[in-house]
Order: sequence, then C-alpha cells, then structure tokens
Amino acid sequence: MDREKILKVVDHTLLGQASTWSEIKQILDDGMKYGAASACIPPSFVKRAAEYVNGKLPICTVIGFPNGYNTTPVKVFETEDAIKNGAQEIDMVINVGDLKDKNYDAILNEIKAIHKACNGHILKVIIETCLLTEEEKIKMCEIVTEAGAEYIKTSTGFSTGGATFDDVALMKKHVGKNVKIKAAGGILSLDDAEKFMELGAERLGTSRIVKIIKGEEAKGY
Repeated sequence: MDREKILKVVDHTLLGQASTWSEIKQILDDGMKYGAASACIPPSFVKRAAEYVNGKLPICTVIGFPNGYNTTPVKVFETEDAIKNGAQEIDMVINVGDLKDKNYDAILNEIKAIHKACNGHILKVIIETCLLTEEEKIKMCEIVTEAGAEYIKTSTGFSTGGATFDDVALMKKHVGKNVKIKAAGGILSLDDAEKFMELGAERLGTSRIVKIIKGEEAKGY
C-alpha cells in the first residue's frame, strides 16, 4: 500500500494537555502538506485553526475528552460550540460507566443528541475498547449503528491501551453497513497502519505516521 493512500485516512492528531499553538500549527501545516484526512486538535484551538487552514484541511476536535463522564447537555454544548468555531468532524467519548451499568438507552440517546448537534458534520464515537469486555464492544457496535453516527472509534489514546487488530476485526464484524471504523492509539508504523486498513479501519488517529514519512523524506528515501 502506498504512503499517499495511508495518509488520506490519517487524522493527524495532537491532543496533549501542554500543546501550544506553535505545535498545533505544525500539525496543521503537515496535515495540509501531506493530504491528511483531518487534523484532530483540542477544542480551544479550533477557531484559530479553522481560520488558519482556510478550508484546506478539515478540523476535527474531541468532546467529553478523555473520560466521557460529562453530562449530555455539556457534551451537546461542547459540540455546538466546536461546530460554530469551524470544526467539521467531532470525536466524542461515551460514558463508559453507563455501559458497565447497562444503561444502554442513556448512551444511545446521548449519541443521538450529539449527532444532531453536529448538524450534518461527521461524528465519531469513541468507546475506549481497552476498558471493555468483548460483549460490551459488540453492544457498542449495535448502539452506534442504531444512533446513526458515521464512525465508531476504538480509543482516546489516554487510557490503558489503544487500538488492536482484534478490536478492529471485531468491530468490522458487528457494526452496521453505514458505520465506518476509526483505529486510534498504538499505530506505531506504516505496517501497522496498513494492517488496520486491511482489517476494515477507514480512519487512523495518529501523529506518528506523518512523522515517519517526514523522517523518511529527511533521509532521502
């Protein structure tokens, strides 16, 4: 698989607490240069980033991040604010405690409310697979499908683990035909990226892939 095909599905990501505008700007510059699918950045930078890229790169941001236990009205407000500021894609975190308690209707209704607040923009639902049983992962595939979100996403990258090949294969088996998969966290190489794509991931949340390619260019190969 060629590098360009991989880059087209990469959400070039920087979500660290200490992220500065100069670092975000580098993510945006690289995203535009290498043709990334989007730049995934903290909400506080969305307005400035959207103005900076001026339509040359979709801006993605995160909602209820990274723990997911904000109330639904807070998540809806965050989403509306992000869209108003220029975000074109939203990655929300579910309330994992609700899933553990089998409060499935609460999760379903929250996803629907946030999807509505996206106002036609892409919604990706982060389920934090490293904290879930196989049964819970399958249940979330069903809920995300019913809610009408565009993507189910493995991980925040801020918990005990990131995407695994097994999780992406499981998601591919159980999500509805209109739901795409985003693998995030733990994508350490171009080979990893290719394998996740082969298993069914249509987005990859990572900054490492662009860094690898930049490094290759710097070395002249």
